Amino acid sequence: MAQGRYESVTAIRNGEQLLISLVLPLMALFAVVWSGMLDGPALRGVDVAVPGILALAVLSSAFTGQGIATGFDRRYGVLAYLSTTPLGPVGLVLGKACAVLAVLLLQVVVIGGVGLLLGWQPAAAGALWAVVFFVLGAGSFTALGLLIAGTARPEATLALTNLLWVVLGAVGGAAFPVPGHGWLSAAAAYLPSAALGDGLRAAFGTGALDLGALLILTGWGILATAGALRWFKWR
Repeated sequence: MAQGRYESVTAIRNGEQLLISLVLPLMALFAVVWSGMLDGPALRGVDVAVPGILALAVLSSAFTGQGIATGFDRRYGVLAYLSTTPLGPVGLVLGKACAVLAVLLLQVVVIGGVGLLLGWQPAAAGALWAVVFFVLGAGSFTALGLLIAGTARPEATLALTNLLWVVLGAVGGAAFPVPGHGWLSAAAAYLPSAALGDGLRAAFGTGALDLGALLILTGWGILATAGALRWFKWR
């Protein structure tokens, strides 16, 4: 809990991380809604866009933000000091997950509020399922970010997490439903980004639980956490 409080305050005070966590997702939301690219005969684009942008926000705070911050903490010896405390890898993962949830709460309030002003009409019945996907998504992508940051050089972490943020957001099912019906689309549906995006779209769109997405995201969370605990290097 102490590590979680420290990480939360640090993240909220970090202007660069707030840019990744709030400004870029809001810009994407305005672009998608105002362009009408998701509008259909029986579909309001804003109702698809807001859950997708919230999924993208999870990637921003949990994966990209935490991955980059941890990579450079490792470079400058911060993690070496933490390794001498009782925190341990489990405490580090949980502390950073707490920070991600704190930032995510801010993201949901701001992005959700802007979405409501733009005409978003979420299904109240799916609020509980949305919370489940937010928590699972935060844990899974935090673990994935730490796995990369704890095994790669900070420069590689910076490049890789930013690249994956763009790819997973654009064609990995986070911001938009996975396009097409080929084998690539079928494979992309098993990505954690697609599971998170589909789960939130189902929860906010119809109030239903997407059980398949829940199982996929849970599996990724277990694998990513196990990998981070096994291969994470403090130095």
